[in-house]
Amino acid sequence: MALNNPAFNNPAFQDPKAVQTYPGGSQAASLGGQTQFTTAQRAGTDAAAQAQLEGMYAAPSAGAVETGRMSYEDTIWKTVGLFAILLVTAAVGWVWTMAGVTPTNPEPSILPWMIGALGGFVLAMVVIFTSRKKIRPALIFAYAAFEGLFVGAISAFFEFLWPGIVVQATLATLAVVGVTLALFASGKIRASKRATKVFMIAMVGYLVFSLVNIFLMLFNVPIAGGAFGLGSNPSPLFGIPWGVLIGVFVVIMAAYSLVLDFDNIQQGVRNGAPRQFGWLGAFGIMVTVVWLYLEILRILAIARGNN
Repeated sequence: MALNNPAFNNPAFQDPKAVQTYPGGSQAASLGGQTQFTTAQRAGTDAAAQAQLEGMYAAPSAGAVETGRMSYEDTIWKTVGLFAILLVTAAVGWVWTMAGVTPTNPEPSILPWMIGALGGFVLAMVVIFTSRKKIRPALIFAYAAFEGLFVGAISAFFEFLWPGIVVQATLATLAVVGVTLALFASGKIRASKRATKVFMIAMVGYLVFSLVNIFLMLFNVPIAGGAFGLGSNPSPLFGIPWGVLIGVFVVIMAAYSLVLDFDNIQQGVRNGAPRQFGWLGAFGIMVTVVWLYLEILRILAIARGNN
């Protein structure tokens, strides 16, 4: 199920027996077996098992620190920490972008935007390709910092052109993430192999479209349209720009990507992955949420730019 987000392309999130390969794996597996999720599967087998379950619920459960294993709570706190770093550097990127705006130079600076994008991309690749051997939280912290610089800079640039758009994109992103998490936690939405295959095909198609669109824009091909290339052109559906229609579809893909991320984290907890893999789970969620935010920001920009 880690096809969508390379951050989860690790046996810890896929192989139920992977825990046995880690130091203290067999002991951690036995400790992890006393969690609510595992015992719930055995509930109702017979009266003795039920009595044992009640006794286990009455006892305090071992956390990530005690077991040295990945847990939901620990992963949540790691995710919150990474987003805190992102917000701090986003403020830096915002201020830096707007600092050069003067009556004689009304254009925001794109330098922090480029630095953040390049640094974030390079660090993301390093984290992804080295995580199979060792998780390095410092690299993930650095990624969050550069990604925040990029998000803050591009947000300031869009806000300069379309005032109020950042608040709209932020609220929409929080709404999508909240609804997706609620549906996943309630069990009303789950990842499936068939849906994931369709998701991958759609991702490849969107990637090809994006590359073609960038090529047309770089070489000023007449059919490229406005500032967003082919996405700026009106579609036959009530004249709505293609970029808005495609963007809505991509937001749905990003929401499903979040479902896959949550599913992979759940698998990591079940498999008894080491506690440090919580950083990888937090990193994967950040990648998806930033993608979702940027896509919503782009949709709103296209819609407002065509009014």
